[in-house]
Amino acid sequence: MSAQPPFGDPNAPQPTEEEMQAAYDAQLKQLRVEEVVVDMIVSLINLGGRKAGLVPGTEDEADAVQVRIAVEGVRALLPLVDEALGENAAQLRDALAQLQRAYVQLSGGESAPGGAGGEGGADGAPGAPTDPDGPGPAQSSGRLWVPGQ
Repeated sequence: MSAQPPFGDPNAPQPTEEEMQAAYDAQLKQLRVEEVVVDMIVSLINLGGRKAGLVPGTEDEADAVQVRIAVEGVRALLPLVDEALGENAAQLRDALAQLQRAYVQLSGGESAPGGAGGEGGADGAPGAPTDPDGPGPAQSSGRLWVPGQ
């Protein structure tokens, strides 16, 4: 049995730039935007989990601002591929919820992006009166993401 180099024959001719471009174009032709969006969501969840200190050994990397950005990114992208994911979307929503909970803990109990956290009045105090005809406390504080706004 002959041993093969890990990346093919080193004596084989290297592809030309045109051949490499053609191969790249062929890959792009097969690629769907939904796949890229899902990959981005998974990357944001993984990086957000790391920045939340959820991955063992990354506790010193905790950064609430980075976690918030990851959460907001996932929340913006997930609706774009929710239908295409079907039942698999639930796994990403669960991971997002875990990331939101981690953000609340990391940020000292502030509401997570997307409204995870405590309910309260307009001033944030539980039970404080609110304007029944106006936006709710989370929306008026800017913590509630509303599609199209």
